[in-house]
Amino acid sequence: MNKPSLAQTAKAQLISRILGKKNSATAPPPAAIGQPRAAARVPDRYTRFDKHPGYEKMLVSKAASERFGLDNPFFHVHEGRAGATTQIDGRTYINFASYNYLGLAGHPAVDQAAKDAVDRYGTTVSASRLVAGERPLHRALEQALADVYQVEDCVVFVSGHATNVSTIGYLFGPKDLILHDSLIHNSVLMGAQLSGATRRSFAHNDLQALDALLRDIRGQYERVLIVVEGIYSMDGDMANLPALIDIKQRHQAFLMVDEAHALGVLGARGHGLHEHFGIDGQQVDIWMGTLSKTLSGCGGYIAGSRALVQHLKYAAPGFVYSVGMAPPLAAASLAALELMQQEPQRVAQLRARGKFFLQQAQAAGLNTGLAAGYSILPIILGSSLKAVRLSNQLFAHGVNVQPIIHPAVEEQAARLRFFLSSEHTEAQIVETVGLLRQLA
Repeated sequence: MNKPSLAQTAKAQLISRILGKKNSATAPPPAAIGQPRAAARVPDRYTRFDKHPGYEKMLVSKAASERFGLDNPFFHVHEGRAGATTQIDGRTYINFASYNYLGLAGHPAVDQAAKDAVDRYGTTVSASRLVAGERPLHRALEQALADVYQVEDCVVFVSGHATNVSTIGYLFGPKDLILHDSLIHNSVLMGAQLSGATRRSFAHNDLQALDALLRDIRGQYERVLIVVEGIYSMDGDMANLPALIDIKQRHQAFLMVDEAHALGVLGARGHGLHEHFGIDGQQVDIWMGTLSKTLSGCGGYIAGSRALVQHLKYAAPGFVYSVGMAPPLAAASLAALELMQQEPQRVAQLRARGKFFLQQAQAAGLNTGLAAGYSILPIILGSSLKAVRLSNQLFAHGVNVQPIIHPAVEEQAARLRFFLSSEHTEAQIVETVGLLRQLA
């Protein structure tokens, strides 16, 4: 091996000295040979969770609530099935804080299906479906959901929130654009952030603004995704599906509809937004929904083309690296879906109750915001303090409803949010609206 010449050695030493001088202002001096370098001094606020700014902010809110004599309205312990009524601390409450839209959570047929699944398959599949394989219940549920949306296939995830995060985060990237309604769910925002795509919002249900935005910037991106909700979870109104399909086709974009609160609610059979408008489900590229509301289970799903579903099943991190759905949950959701289709009167009853509540609330002069009279009805109060106080007062009178406060919504939009069930009676609604009129 040839040794470097003296000139080469001198040149290397000179370069090393020059670089050393350039880096000396920012680089710490090297530790002496054999001596450990002193540990960096890090402030307590970076090493303790009780000093985390989010936790400290929560403590400030808690102290303010205590100063005003308000009880914490969250994390009540329910002692049984939560439907139109619930048991808390041995007392029965009229309950408007559950997603049990069609009263199927706790239905004997749903419970029995879950019990039978435990007897046959156990409580878990013990690994990712990619590793542990399929169970018949998984595919039966997925095919039944695909049939509801008139599409080729479907895949179920173990978390509704993670369904959006993983699907959007995986399918789209830095060269893409994601456009969403300004009132879209947090899971969509987290998915967009994970993807690295450019994200833009448009004013709630303002499709002219969406169209104008696409005219201006569509050409700057490769893939474009438009995301809306079937029924908006905070306001109870819906998206204009025919207009959205027209826009997505003209601008060559993908359209994704989050049906978390629309399945079981919209359409004569509860099939959701496409049935409500009489539109072929294949005209939407990605249908998303959750199993924890109408379908009495837990998790989420994506329905669409076979290529979309196969792609997610083999590559989406939230599916590949998560355990497969527990058999009793898949069985419960499948049984609930079958009951929904066998008993469309549940859907009609829910719609009737939603319309009745809206009419009663508006007649009482309450601010119902954008509510369309379906499964969700907000009472806008314009103050987080007022929302928590009114929730406490209603609870004392035997009505369980949760406040939605800043930062979940803007302070001027703080509210009580009522979830309706087909099991609610008109008498329960009249009693509740009477209390609202008296206490608000």
